Amino acid sequence: MTIAVTGATGALGSRVAARLAARKVKQLLVVRDLARVPAIAGVEAVEMGPRGYRDQTAFTEALGGCETLFLVSGREAAERVVEHAHAVRAAVDAGIARIVYTSFLGAGPDATFTFAQDHYATEQLVRESGLAYTFLRNSQYLDFVPLLVGDDGVIRGPAGEGKIAWVSRDDVADVAAAVLAEGGEQHDGKTYDLTGPEAHTVAWAAEQLSAATGREIRFSNEGVQAAYESRAHLDAPDFEVDGWVTSYVAIGTGELDVVSDAVPRMAGHPAQELPAWLAANPDAWAPLKA
Repeated sequence: MTIAVTGATGALGSRVAARLAARKVKQLLVVRDLARVPAIAGVEAVEMGPRGYRDQTAFTEALGGCETLFLVSGREAAERVVEHAHAVRAAVDAGIARIVYTSFLGAGPDATFTFAQDHYATEQLVRESGLAYTFLRNSQYLDFVPLLVGDDGVIRGPAGEGKIAWVSRDDVADVAAAVLAEGGEQHDGKTYDLTGPEAHTVAWAAEQLSAATGREIRFSNEGVQAAYESRAHLDAPDFEVDGWVTSYVAIGTGELDVVSDAVPRMAGHPAQELPAWLAANPDAWAPLKA
């Protein structure tokens, strides 16, 4: 069995590729740019071109000879679901039997977080394809928490007292590698929520960042309109700003207050928590230091 791994030049896909290689699983890295492929001994790569999933013909050819597709969701875009539709059709045309897709916690047509709606739409495309599937619904990444802090040391967003169990990319990669390597029998048709071990408020996260950096970092609970106004200077497209703001709103509504045992059960080790992750990854928050 050969597993096609997409997103292999990115933070998640490269981690999954390395873990599959450690397990001696046959894989093919499917990338946009061969010059950026991570150096993993004995692992081959093929280029699908700069248009990525949109180039359905090239993606279909790149998948030739593979049985399983690890489909990492495309970068956030106004027409990301269209890109994913091309990817799913390419998988069908290439003879792929099984898709493992990186979705998002609480994916649904009425999800508050707008990108979670995109993930649900993609899940539906995969279901309708007739292929076997497994969905990995990740919580927000633990790795992103330091990036929430503004230059003034404030995390701003309409999250209120809502809680979330952030999950590390490493833990997601461990679960993904296990699901891919173990084959489809025990995972086909399954949806796994991937979270940290405990849910916390954003204010709590600010306290952990303060303790790690030695700088006062605090959370400011913005109203929704204020959240849009405070991001207006970034000159980002509307879909992106909607995603940023609603990611906080979804915390506030309680939609992301989910804790799952999938990481320890499937990866074989406890899920990482923010304080330990900060201690192990000082480069991630070094720019925030006092």
